[in-house]
Amino acid sequence: MKVAIVGATGMVGNVMLKVLEERNFPVDELLLVASERSVGKKMKFKGKDLEIISIPTALELRPNIALFSAGGATSQVWAPKFAEGGTTVIDNSSAWRMDLTKKLVVPEINAHQLNKTDKIIANPNCSTIQMVMALAPLHKKYKIKRIVVSTYQSVSGTGVKAVEQMENEIVGKNGEMAYPYPIHKNAIPHCDVFEENGYTKEEMKLVRETQKILDDRTIAVTATAVRIPTAGGHSESINVEFENDFNLSDVRHLLNETEGVTVQDNLDVNVYPMPMYANGKDDVFVGRIRRDGSQPNSLNLWVVSDNLRKGAATNTIQIAEYLIKNGLV
Repeated sequence: MKVAIVGATGMVGNVMLKVLEERNFPVDELLLVASERSVGKKMKFKGKDLEIISIPTALELRPNIALFSAGGATSQVWAPKFAEGGTTVIDNSSAWRMDLTKKLVVPEINAHQLNKTDKIIANPNCSTIQMVMALAPLHKKYKIKRIVVSTYQSVSGTGVKAVEQMENEIVGKNGEMAYPYPIHKNAIPHCDVFEENGYTKEEMKLVRETQKILDDRTIAVTATAVRIPTAGGHSESINVEFENDFNLSDVRHLLNETEGVTVQDNLDVNVYPMPMYANGKDDVFVGRIRRDGSQPNSLNLWVVSDNLRKGAATNTIQIAEYLIKNGLV
């Protein structure tokens, strides 16, 4: 099993390396791929130094699986070339997510849709993954009509430059700005670029990707995405209206029984999800589970996850694991 990580030097690429090692992923040969300026440098995997190679070199080596996390533009150019050569590409950018010919996969929800002909598989947006992980089992039982979600997203979701901006501001150092405003001691209601409808791309990803993953275009979704000064972990306040009524104890039981979801909801001792608890973990944490008394059949949830792990690297690797386990590569 020959595996390539395209974008190995980035934040998600680094986490992919860590997750592959932690999960003892069945890789015989690992190719670390990055831009020309990084070629020849070395990174460690399982105690060994591996030399970074270029994308054209990796293409010639014909990996079985290529895990892409190098941005949409790179994916649009190179993913089809790898796929043509027989490589199965799992892409972490937004390039292929809404392509009608590509599957958008969260393994616990819809990996069963995959087959050998899927040579480019899209990994959803981090904020979408954690939301659908919490909502998929509830949708199955109660059928979702409408979702209102507000996100509180870590600077790590923007990348290294944003983390550096926050760290510089904390110590009063001038430096490069990833955002149009300071992020330390601030909250910026602006994730990604604005679309013509006044929503950001991040907000519209929550709308479009949720409908595609849950395979239900009738679900109404409205979102507000906010960047906050945390170093890792996205949080979401989710209000969901169902067609059918629910019992709160049944909701908790359903979530407790869902693979990849951990319920943290004990108000007597102030237990609820927070980014500091989710950091470095693969589960999606759900708490503040309560009925919305202002609207029939409606529920409020607070959902937190490590955006670089389940929101990106881990979900990508779980897709690869599914493909291998089921003989699809």
